[in-house]
Formats: sequence, C-alpha cells, structure tokens
Amino acid sequence: MAKEIKGIAASNGVAIAKAYKLVDPDLSFDTRTVDDVQAEKDRVAAAFLASKTDLEQIRDKAATSMGAEEAEVFTAHIMVLEDPELLGGISAKIDSDSVNAEAALKETTDMYIGMFEAMADDNPYMAERAADIRDVTKRVLSHLLGKELPNPALIKEEVVIVAKDMTPSDTAQLDRQYVKGFITNVGGRTAHAAIMARTLEIPAIVGSQVATDEIQEGDMVILDGLDGVAIVDPSDEQVTEYSAKGEKYAAQKAEWATLKNEKSISADGKEFLVGANIGTPKDLTGVVDNGSEGIGLYRTEFLYMDSKELPTEDEQFEAYKKVLEGMDGKPVTVRTMDIGGDKYLPYLPLPEEENPFLGYRAIRISLDRDDIFRTQLRALLRASVYGDLWIMFPMVATLPEYRAARDIFNEEKAKLQEAGVPVADDIKLGIMIEVPAAAVLADKFAQEVDFFSIGTNDLIGYSMAADRGNDKISYLYQPYNPSILRLIKNVIDSAHKYGKFAAMCGEMAGDPIAVPVLVGMGLDEFSMSATSVLQTRSLMKRLDTTKMAELADKALDAETNDEVIALVQAAVPAE
Repeated sequence: MAKEIKGIAASNGVAIAKAYKLVDPDLSFDTRTVDDVQAEKDRVAAAFLASKTDLEQIRDKAATSMGAEEAEVFTAHIMVLEDPELLGGISAKIDSDSVNAEAALKETTDMYIGMFEAMADDNPYMAERAADIRDVTKRVLSHLLGKELPNPALIKEEVVIVAKDMTPSDTAQLDRQYVKGFITNVGGRTAHAAIMARTLEIPAIVGSQVATDEIQEGDMVILDGLDGVAIVDPSDEQVTEYSAKGEKYAAQKAEWATLKNEKSISADGKEFLVGANIGTPKDLTGVVDNGSEGIGLYRTEFLYMDSKELPTEDEQFEAYKKVLEGMDGKPVTVRTMDIGGDKYLPYLPLPEEENPFLGYRAIRISLDRDDIFRTQLRALLRASVYGDLWIMFPMVATLPEYRAARDIFNEEKAKLQEAGVPVADDIKLGIMIEVPAAAVLADKFAQEVDFFSIGTNDLIGYSMAADRGNDKISYLYQPYNPSILRLIKNVIDSAHKYGKFAAMCGEMAGDPIAVPVLVGMGLDEFSMSATSVLQTRSLMKRLDTTKMAELADKALDAETNDEVIALVQAAVPAE
C-alpha cells in the first residue's frame, strides 16, 4: 500500500524511480581474540585491495563529472592505502595481540589520526591527512564487515536518493543522467543541498524527518518537488497522475525558455534586473543558458574551500577574469571571502566558538587578517578591466567596518595604479545586508555605499533568532513575516532616497510568493539560483507594479507570515 511522506519543496519537478539510500551502514564490531592470525592478515590485505579498486572507480568517475582537480581527494585516499607502514602496522598489531582484523585496523588508524590531529595547529596539511585516514578506515572496515558503503558517483541506474542530509560533496557527485531527485530527513529551502538541487535542476524534498525510516532500498518512489510530497510504493494510477504532472511542469519550463533573451519587465512596463547566484566559474553555463541579466552573487569562498591552501592572487585573478569575461559586460557582484559559521578551511584554523554564526567570520576575518583580504582585493582590482565589477562585503554590522574595508580597497587600488597596473574606474562598492543592525541603519549606510544586496537567508535567521538548519524551529524561518518585510522595505527606501541601487541575493529573491511583494516595494535586482531566473521573469510579466505596491502596503501592515501568503495568493492567480 502506498505511503505518503511530506516535507519541504526545495527544488521543482517530478521524479519517479527506485530509492537509493545514501545512509552509512552500521560498522560497529566486537574485539575478539583469534587463533589464525594469518587469516586475519589476509582479510585486511583483501579489504585494502577492494577499497583501492573502489576508489579508483570513484576517482575516474569524479574526474569525468567534476574535473581532475576535484578528483584529487580520491587520489590522496589511494595513497593512504598504498602506504606500506599502515598495512604493516595493522599486521603487526594482529601478530602481537592476536586480535581480529577490525580491531587491529581501528586501533592502528586511530593512533595515526590522533598523531596527525595533534600536529594540525602547526601544519594544516596534517588535518587533511587525518581526514583522509578516517575516510579510508571507514571504507576498509566496510569491506571487512561485508557491508557496502553508498556512493552516488557509482550509480548506474535511475534513482531517487534518500538520505538524512546531503553534504556539498555528496551533491557534487550526483550525475543527473541517473539521479532524478532526492529526499532528506533534515534541511530547509536555503540549505546547500537544496540550492545545489535547483542548480542541477532535479526535484528535491528536504526536512521530511522520516524518509530514511519509511523508505527502503529499492522501493519505487514518486518525488513531487513542486508540492513537497513523496509517495512510496505508488499505485499505477498515482504513477500515471504524477507522470502527467511532471510532463505539465516540463512543458511550462519549455514555455519559460522562450523568455531567455527577453528583458525582465512588469505588465505595466517597469524594468527589473534578474540575475543569478554562482559559486564557481563552472556555473557560468547555467547562468547564460537561463538568460540571466547579471550575476548578483559570486560566492568566492568556494575558491578557498576547493583549495588545499590560500589561493594566490594570480589564481583568484584568473577565476574573476573568467567570470567577468563570460558575462560579456553584464554586471557581476562579487562577495569577498565569507568564511566562518558552517564554512571551514582546514588550512585556516578558526577559534572554537559557542556560536560560530555570530562569531569570527566573513568581514570580521577579512579586517583582522587583512593580508588575506588585500590579496583578494588586488586580484579583483586587476580583473575589473574585463567587465562590470561590483564588490560587496559580507556580514557588515557597523559603518566603521564598511569604512575600514573601503579604505583597504582604496589603498590597494592606489598601489596598483602607481605600479602601472590597469584598474577600472567605475567599480561599485557595497555591502550585503544580512545583519539586522545594518538593515535598521540603512539610511546612514546608503550615504556611503554604492549599493545594497539583501542576503535574506541570514537576515531572516538573525531577525527571528532561528537557526535555519534546526528542524525543531523551522516554523520560525518566515521570509514573509511582516517584521522581515519591514526591514527589507527600509533598506530599499534608504537606497532609493540617496539614489543608490537595491538588490537581493537571498533565496527569497526567486520565491514566487515573495516576488510580487518585492516588486511592489521597488527592489531593483532579484538574484537567485540560475534555474529560477526564467520562472521569475515569466511571473514579472503578469505583475502590475501599481497593484503590487498596494499589495506590499497590505503585507507590511499584516500580522503574520501566513496572512501575507494569503494576500499574495489572492492578488496573484497561479500561472
């Protein structure tokens, strides 16, 4: 009998396929004394060989789908397996203690992991070595116990992935040819996995709480990413019904595609800018294919996260140049390094904090470690002559922070000009509005910055005192709450009062419920996942700005998030 599971609709579309559970098996074991030590040593050698074969396959697949550089992590794992000292140490432990292979493996690798982690503070490379050994140990142990580790990179048939959560590295391995969608126990619409799903254009449901308990490996699953519903073991009638729903959505996408080369104009002729958010230059293809009118957020931290050390000025310059050239004169807004919170660099140890999201991160690190900041700014300044560059500083809370960042920018600009390095004259400098203090003081900031970009993902979380990753309080993550809308309206009005530009780069910018209200407020630029651009452009064509201004006034005067949703649904009929 069919079972229905509800969650949060995170990425549009409908998928029907078998379940593939991306859940680690139970790798627990008992330590025991053995009589045949040679048999145990043979088991370890066989498990090492099987693990190496796995990793070679995964590496080759990753090199094809993600590129040689991203596949290097698996080469590092293979090198661990090829280290004779490791296998020798495990064999010696079996000989000396007459213990089973699992116990000898765990005790030996724990020793190495502890040793490398102890050296990590002085040498960040050692932290990577510890992580490599930990991953390899899990793989070898799975072979010893006869339990298969899930690996999305090796999927060879159409599936729907079922997982507790999807890490960025998990989603990076997904092959759209086979992975038709995913459902997770945890997460929200603004989680990395949800954003990645929209980038890959595969349906996704997050925050179901029970998916891994209710869905078994191989179950047939309907995944409705439009309404956030999954159906396990569906009837033939349900398969027919949802196949038709998927075809209808595909037809709608084809209709949106006809707007690729059109401008984003409301029904009464007002023009807006609809841009895309990217993480790496590789995302440019999706930006161009979806007719984006600019890049409203280039998350440069991925340059740092994808490197084993701080990226050099030249490496950063090449990345920024590629994006600016690829946008062919359209505006590109680059966010300076936003590390901290949930973004960690193994080679840049950060202090342990009780509340890292409220701690040492983003512009706070840049101003403290201005050597890193200056390197990034020089790379951006050098790249500025290749396009229309806008630079924004993240997590700014006070005017002195912005002024300090601006002064460092001006110092590096002057140095390059004195050295005869070409630099554009019209680089725009702005801030990301994600700290409520900056939103409230927007009228003062607007007199000094060139633009605002509202980062609603964090602004909502900080304003509502609600962690967007905490399922227990997910009900508090309310993008349409009138308190949030009033903050946004203040930012937009403050920008326009002083002739400045107001953009939004949070996921709210592409939300069909939020867009009519934001149009009514007069937001200048909407930047979102590239795959939402054409849908948003289509929606804008149906909106009259005078009527949307009236809708926005009602929304600002409302009392609850749900009341605003009802107002929008009454004012803007579904497409």
